[in-house]
Amino acid sequence: MKGSRFTEEQIIGVLREQEAGAGTEEVCRRHGVSSATFYKWKSKYGGLEVSDARRLKALEDENRRLKRLLADSLLDNAALKDLLGKKRLKPAARRVAVIRVIERHGLSQRRACELVGLDRSTLRYRCRRPDDSALRQRLRELAAERRRFGYRRLGWMLAREGHALNHKKLYRLYREERLMVRRRRGRKRALGTRAPMTLPIRINQRWSLDFVSDTLSDGRRFRILCVVDDFSRECLATVVDTSLGGVRVVRELERLTIERALPETVVSDNGTELTSGAVLRWATRRIAWHYIEPGKPVQNAFIESFNSKLRDECLNEYVFSSLGEARAIIEAWRHDYNHLRPHSSLGYLAPEEFAARNQGSSAVARTAWPAGLAGAVQGAPTSDPKPDSFSAALRE
Repeated sequence: MKGSRFTEEQIIGVLREQEAGAGTEEVCRRHGVSSATFYKWKSKYGGLEVSDARRLKALEDENRRLKRLLADSLLDNAALKDLLGKKRLKPAARRVAVIRVIERHGLSQRRACELVGLDRSTLRYRCRRPDDSALRQRLRELAAERRRFGYRRLGWMLAREGHALNHKKLYRLYREERLMVRRRRGRKRALGTRAPMTLPIRINQRWSLDFVSDTLSDGRRFRILCVVDDFSRECLATVVDTSLGGVRVVRELERLTIERALPETVVSDNGTELTSGAVLRWATRRIAWHYIEPGKPVQNAFIESFNSKLRDECLNEYVFSSLGEARAIIEAWRHDYNHLRPHSSLGYLAPEEFAARNQGSSAVARTAWPAGLAGAVQGAPTSDPKPDSFSAALRE
């Protein structure tokens, strides 16, 4: 008999009739059920209320659902155990894994793709690429003949033979055939005794130079020549233009030396603008120009730290529509950096304020902490510092 013919409420009503004094045969005839069915109902629902029957049915449904989930999880675990081993990152390997799960465990395509982590459209995709077996064979032959050739040189040789293909496809075939060549590095040679550069102890003892690049709103690129005094952390110049060659660098340095004293040392990287003939002729017999090691920007840490602040606080905050606007905004930020912005390595003083306090002094920058902050920063206990000592130090 179908279970949906009588609900739990109806079954309990039938049992109530029999309990009220009606005969069992009469109740069975009235409702069209057999006596065996009636007694089965009585053994299952006897003594239950309607709410109890509903709760019993809900528990049975929940139990049935949990059994189904448990069976599905056990089947998923059995399928995943067949896939243990290397991670399958490429679509081709994942396709093979999906087909294997479907054949061995009888899972649906949707469920197998969910287990492996592959989209069904990727599983159904059929490659439309032409057959490149002849091209791959010729590429392997050329690589065997010319063992030190990279993919570009091999591509040139294929082009001579009439195989026209772009560099992206050439590089893909080169990688798939595993023809990569290990680059030979030169033998490392000793460069003599190395010692870290000494920290400057006075103003104009050492300047640092570097370039920062950015773009206008229309996509045009421009560059910024940054000059920093390593002792006072002052930004001496931020020259903005679309092209900054060696002659322009010399002209800006000449202007700075008129406004300030000539530095003893200038530190920079090995860029073409800073190693040009104009810069070398200007620096000869005037100052000591120190070039850092290639690929070691940490040796020019003062200007690199300034560049990060310039980019984070100015360049990333504005969209420049013209070169004139960029010059005005960057110059305004430079003025704020020199006169207002507190610098942590200067005891939270602005660079101009620190320079004014240490004009002509040979003391190290770390000794110029504001009153009330020296002990807190250096770890020493302060003697009843005022609550507004930090604000007062910034207003000085």
